[in-house]
Amino acid sequence: MRINKKITTTVVSLMLAGGAISAQQTFNEMTYTKDVSTFKLNAPSKAKSVKVNIYKEGVGGEVVKTVKMKRTGNDLWTADIKGDLKGMFYTFQVETKKQKMNETPGVFAKAVGVNGRRAAIIDMQETNPEGWCCDKRPMTKQPTDLVIYEMHHRDFSVSPHSGLTHKGKFLALTEPKAVYHLKNLGVNAIHILPSYDYASVDESKPDVPQYNWGYDPLNYNVPEGSYSTNAECPIARIKEFKQMVQALHKAGIRVILDVVYNHTFDVDNSNFNLTYPGYYYRTTADGKVSDGSGCGNETASEKPLMRQFMIESVLYWAKEYHIDGFRFDLMGIHDIETMNMIRKSLDEIDPSIYMYGEGWSAGACAYPTDKLAMKANTRQLNGIGAFCDDMRDALRGPFSDDHKSAFLGAIPGNEESIKFGITGGIAHPQVDIKKVNYSKAPWTNSPAQMIAYVSCHDDMCLVDRLKASIPGITQGELIRLDLLAQTAVFTAQGVPFILAGEEMLRDKKGVHNSFKSPDYINQLPWENLEKYPQVFDYYRGLTELRRNHPAFRMTDANMVYRKLEFLNAPDCVVAFRLKDNANGDSWRDIVVILNSNKTAQRIAIPEGTWTSVCEGGQINLAGISEYKGNEVEVAPQEALILFR
Repeated sequence: MRINKKITTTVVSLMLAGGAISAQQTFNEMTYTKDVSTFKLNAPSKAKSVKVNIYKEGVGGEVVKTVKMKRTGNDLWTADIKGDLKGMFYTFQVETKKQKMNETPGVFAKAVGVNGRRAAIIDMQETNPEGWCCDKRPMTKQPTDLVIYEMHHRDFSVSPHSGLTHKGKFLALTEPKAVYHLKNLGVNAIHILPSYDYASVDESKPDVPQYNWGYDPLNYNVPEGSYSTNAECPIARIKEFKQMVQALHKAGIRVILDVVYNHTFDVDNSNFNLTYPGYYYRTTADGKVSDGSGCGNETASEKPLMRQFMIESVLYWAKEYHIDGFRFDLMGIHDIETMNMIRKSLDEIDPSIYMYGEGWSAGACAYPTDKLAMKANTRQLNGIGAFCDDMRDALRGPFSDDHKSAFLGAIPGNEESIKFGITGGIAHPQVDIKKVNYSKAPWTNSPAQMIAYVSCHDDMCLVDRLKASIPGITQGELIRLDLLAQTAVFTAQGVPFILAGEEMLRDKKGVHNSFKSPDYINQLPWENLEKYPQVFDYYRGLTELRRNHPAFRMTDANMVYRKLEFLNAPDCVVAFRLKDNANGDSWRDIVVILNSNKTAQRIAIPEGTWTSVCEGGQINLAGISEYKGNEVEVAPQEALILFR
């Protein structure tokens, strides 16, 4: 997550009474029928007035009608407006004793006009594509069955070489070429970067190239208009998002939504603050807004209304949009209790809906660290995963220095951190936790709680990091080390995760933080599929290997403890065996050897006859070569995978 907007502001110290949640169980701010529309808003009981304004247009124009809302409960205001208002727009306006707040679409608008400043009154049934009622969530038995592909809508399709028609749009992922590419690669879950309505792109200028990752929330429960074919039509963005989900589901691909509840684009003019001034954010002892997000603020997930908002927002996306998983940005800002309550609520819909997030914050939070959903506290998070930066940085080099390498640069001392990642972050007798780079204690209860990865949208992509950290690297070395890194990711216990375009050997021209870089920096190089076909084939081979062999997908920590055995290896080599038909695998024994040295290495293995399936930059599950004896030679900067 990266945006560079900074806000320093002091919030008004108005607090919600403890009984607010019992007064209103949902954030159903607008209910439409042909005869009457009902409006509800959580706002201070002590407010001087709360009004709802009706407009004909999404932007501009005069107010058609203003209705004063009545206080009908503790911090709850309601109003009924008779008549058929479909197609109209509305805002709320709160006036406190100190000030008259700006108009707001509310905190839970479900449809909006262009740029999201006014909420829209629509019939949600009209947003459902044909066959939506029959849409089904693709089956996965366990989180470790997932292969997650992280993508930004514009990155994926905007290139002139993509061959896709709906460039930068939700609908690009409904096109046969896009679906074929994903299925052929073997991924079964798409993690889409923020796709809710965010603030940094002007939706009224679709012909002007604009780019942002979207970590600047405006309306949390409405799809982003710039990814639709018509941002001015409230129905279009919703229907097209659903069409995208439907097409991916038909292809057996799950959709994971990147959610950013930890901060807002602004404080003073955020929808949270405009409805209930000062309530939704944490403050420091001196009354200033706390900035654990690094973006000027942090929300207070432990407060009743914010907690309820998060729960209901996630449930809304799961039910209305059939979302299959949620990635929580800066999850370490949220409190453990709230995250577990979200997990429990999703379990009631479908326990297979996966939750994971960044187990850190971007600064000190105004809440006790031991109560936050930090990576170190993952064992207290029931069925929720976190990213393994231990393994990531042991492979590529530290987050703090793009020019410093690690295992991939043949720098010794990183092996234990990689072994820790290979186990899925559990306690393992052959991992010396004291030598792990970041974590000084195992932090998962199950490998299903660990996201294995070497790159994501944040920081340099893998190709750029290799170029920056290994001076004079040749193209051949670049490809070998790229494939070696991903072999570590895909053979590790846990949930594998790759950045879109890595299978195309993408780069970002060396840009570290491309959150608002132009298309030529961020777009996927589709032409590289022809230039480097061996890279795509290898990535596809990794997904096939994992899909066909459950030994790489264990969820029981005790099984990993018993079935995963590390082999003796020199510096810059990690070698391990998955033994005795681990997790019911058809292969009795599997040996994986990762060699980042610039020279070949000889590794002792159990005596026997072995067949290689990964060797020389190729993967072939039918077998490549046969080995006999108790020792093998592994080529420089390559992986060797054997079975018997």
